[in-house]
Amino acid sequence: MAESSNTATTVSLTPEQFERLYLSSSSNKTRDFRAAFGNPTPLYVFAAWTIMDGKAILGLVISLAPLSCDLMGWRGAGVLGAASTGVYYFAGGLLMIVSGLLEFFLGNTFQFILFCGYGSFWLALGATLTPYFGAYEHYSADATNAAAGLSSRNPGFYLVFMAVFSFLACICALRTNLCYTLLEFFVFLFFALLASAFFRIADDGSNAKKVQKAAGAFGFVASIFGWYFFFALTLVSVNFPITLPVVDLSGLGSRSSKSEKSPAVPEDPATNGHHDKETV
Repeated sequence: MAESSNTATTVSLTPEQFERLYLSSSSNKTRDFRAAFGNPTPLYVFAAWTIMDGKAILGLVISLAPLSCDLMGWRGAGVLGAASTGVYYFAGGLLMIVSGLLEFFLGNTFQFILFCGYGSFWLALGATLTPYFGAYEHYSADATNAAAGLSSRNPGFYLVFMAVFSFLACICALRTNLCYTLLEFFVFLFFALLASAFFRIADDGSNAKKVQKAAGAFGFVASIFGWYFFFALTLVSVNFPITLPVVDLSGLGSRSSKSEKSPAVPEDPATNGHHDKETV
């Protein structure tokens, strides 16, 4: 295994190759951890929404896709998919939180924030749908019908700020690749419309059902991008002869051209001569 140093000959990864595998800068320690334990990112998509690296993406779509189908009412499915509560806990929540923590140890801040952020959403959704926590029965005017509490405006506020979180993540994703950027964009629309649906239901809005179905449709589109991204990462992980394009955006707004023209900067003694250059 070649390592970054001042004297060793190195082979640099192209931006597209590196972005396919990791989506963010990585240190030599990160490379050693990945070699020993594998890449946790693909799990993110399986849970609900998510990839940055295969495992995490897997966590995302397994939760998001069924929820989207429930919201659209396919095959007579009900709203929020209470039957999928276990999926929200153990696929969307557990897989994404674990993947986020692994990304933390790998030094990948962006993935760590996203995976844990979305993982916490799925855990919160699962807890909300669990009667033991009584999250919605307090808002029901009918003591015999606790589910009526879901018509409250209160769940909508959390969804509004999840939409804000997704919008900011979408902007940051512009430095990764087009596939993941579109995934985040449709997730943002999903949360925004789902929040609107809750508000409209509470106001007895006549078109609340349409807004709910639109939220499910955008969530389903997001899950399609998630499955595609997961498949692309998995093909690369097994050195499959065929790869899927994800459209690298890592050079968007890059300052590399300016830095190449600027005079060389003396080495900082604190770096001990090492630089953040990805090598294999």
